[in-house]
Amino acid sequence: MLMDCISNEKAELTLDGKTYLLPIVVGTMGEKAIDIRSLRAETGYITIDSGYMNTGSCSSQITFLDGEKGILNYRGYAIDDLADNCSFVEVAYLLLHGSLPTREDLRKFSVLLNCYSLIHEDMVHFFDHFPPNAAPMTILSSMVNSLSTFYPEMNENPLEDIDNMSARLISKVRTIAAFSYRKSLGAPLVMPRHDYSYCANFLNMMFDSPVNPYVVDDDVVAALNKLLILHADHEQNCSTSTVRLVGSARVNLYASISAGINALWGPLHGGANQAVIEMLEKIHTSGDDFKKYIDKAKDRNDPFRLVGFGHRVYKSHDPRARIIKEACDQVLGALGISNDPLLAIAKELEAVALKDEYFIERNLYPNVDFYSGIIYRALGIPQNMFTVMFALGRLPGWISHWTEMWGDPNWRIGRPRQIYVGPKSREFVKIDDRK
Repeated sequence: MLMDCISNEKAELTLDGKTYLLPIVVGTMGEKAIDIRSLRAETGYITIDSGYMNTGSCSSQITFLDGEKGILNYRGYAIDDLADNCSFVEVAYLLLHGSLPTREDLRKFSVLLNCYSLIHEDMVHFFDHFPPNAAPMTILSSMVNSLSTFYPEMNENPLEDIDNMSARLISKVRTIAAFSYRKSLGAPLVMPRHDYSYCANFLNMMFDSPVNPYVVDDDVVAALNKLLILHADHEQNCSTSTVRLVGSARVNLYASISAGINALWGPLHGGANQAVIEMLEKIHTSGDDFKKYIDKAKDRNDPFRLVGFGHRVYKSHDPRARIIKEACDQVLGALGISNDPLLAIAKELEAVALKDEYFIERNLYPNVDFYSGIIYRALGIPQNMFTVMFALGRLPGWISHWTEMWGDPNWRIGRPRQIYVGPKSREFVKIDDRK
């Protein structure tokens, strides 16, 4: 159960000659917020905050993010420790349950994931009705939404069965993602295996073939685990806020997650790593002249922007970037890729940006998207699947936020207000008299 920590301090607001005292809420990490829940009722005013950059929509126990200091913690654990020491399944359990699993907890959770890895046979036929060039994110959001018809568990209190619902989603989304890729190739589907780990299973379903059996590489599995862990949650981003907003209308978990998948699809959110690869390819095909593009990025009159640098929230460094860069070097080494031209360009761009005053002053440092696309590309995952991979990693975070929102005693249906700036009252004119 969530509780706001109300401080003894008050914020003073003076409007129309009258002073109002507003409560101050303090988080466990020292974050402060002015509680304006009674503002309109007491004053007749609302606040306006495009993009919600200064608006807290909820209190949460899941993720702490400090953009100025470059800190990211899941349930109190530093992202570095989790990425270096845990599997994705462990971190998913942490986000869902609030604590790291014991060996027995992990075994039971893994058994659940294994039990739910197959999708209903009728759902398999759905893939046949998408056109061959259908975007994988379209397939993913549609298939996840359809889960509510196969598993209608919207009881009076769905939290009673949340463990099964969570395991079913995390396991089946992996299978749906792999199946959508296989269908796009016209290749036979590969069923999940009970003897493989979560990430190894996904890779095998993606790439195994009767004529060319897939060999699981431990370094590749480790890199995929890190990628999914780094994307598992990120506080109130666009897609997570969407899951909470849709879920606030008491929409079932599957439909809420489907809405989050659609929000993630945007190029400014989940599609950023794909945009990085497209940028690197453009530089490569134009002669590898990265300095030319550095100059273009610094030119105010040039619309070109370096993708994968800077972040909406982080103002010092992205704590995930170091981890993902190390994973990138590791997996490319394991795969014997030593002369990837895109990686070479990426490293040149990073080296320049980290030393150039233009980028330093503007906090334009490499973020997690800068290297993740290179790893996916090295694994053989096509660009149109990059955002699907993001969704696969973000799923435990979405479920955790939906669950937290559902059990929040301060829950309210999401309903932002607006400032109307349209025409004033108009006199109605019948259609024959209109000019």
